[in-house]
Amino acid sequence: MNTICKLFNIKYPIIQGGMVWCSGWKLASAVSNQGGLGLLGTGSMHPEVLQEHIHKMKKATNKPWGVNLPLLYPELDRIIDLIIDEEVKIVFTSAGSPKKWTSKLKSHGITVVHVVSSSLFAKKCEDAGVDAIVAEGFEAGGHNGREETTTLSLIPQVRKATSLPLIAAGGIGSGQAWMAAQNLGADGVQIGSLFAVAKESSAHPNFKKTVFDAKEGDTKLSLKGLAPVRLLNNEFFQTIYKMEQGGASSEELKETLGKGRAKKGMFLGELDEGELEIGQVSAMIQEERTVQQIFEALMSDYLMVKEEITNSSKYQF
Repeated sequence: MNTICKLFNIKYPIIQGGMVWCSGWKLASAVSNQGGLGLLGTGSMHPEVLQEHIHKMKKATNKPWGVNLPLLYPELDRIIDLIIDEEVKIVFTSAGSPKKWTSKLKSHGITVVHVVSSSLFAKKCEDAGVDAIVAEGFEAGGHNGREETTTLSLIPQVRKATSLPLIAAGGIGSGQAWMAAQNLGADGVQIGSLFAVAKESSAHPNFKKTVFDAKEGDTKLSLKGLAPVRLLNNEFFQTIYKMEQGGASSEELKETLGKGRAKKGMFLGELDEGELEIGQVSAMIQEERTVQQIFEALMSDYLMVKEEITNSSKYQF
């Protein structure tokens, strides 16, 4: 049995990214009901909102699911206590060191997975006692690693550095990419952008349409001096880009960034002044699909490639 499927007790080794303003209970439960692992995105939820989504998840699915928890979250203590009290079984941590919280979560029987962008941090995760690792490449949307290592280069390096179950993320937008990641050493994949614009996503229709219209090169990595984030190229991005080129300080960038930029863009659909987080695979996404349709396409592509590798002469030397 696949290592990731066994770890989470799921049918397919497909994890839905816990994306801010997209990953509510409707999306996460739909992914879990299709046989993957749905994650609630706590980064855009106050504790009371998260509790509501957890209760709705419990009613919407009897399959395994979890939460994604950025460790820089301002109400982290309250969120962790809530997760424990609500008996959440799986937590994906990111944006910080896993050392402080992994042992506490695991002491309550919670499976802990941490997101990294380098083999060095993968090894630190193993030392911290996590159960699995997500290795996220430069292609990914949202907050990204400063190393700018692509998934194609990152996965084999992380695989060499640790024996933990390994999930590939960043640029996974098809069954072909899933197969490629698996052949590089990943046990499963985490997919963000495809699910961010799914029918069940809580993202605003304006944001979804902008993603469907995106072409190659329309996403850029920004805010490297603060917390690197991949964004669609809009007026807000151009403002930040010009500030960075002009040598703006971190404080100036923070002031311009302000609060609620991602909510404005992704949840409220304010396309000029909002932060529009999405991965490079946005250029491959042209229409809104249900989670079921996304799973069907992923499986069809994956099995097609598998058959080609078995039978096609182009793989014979």
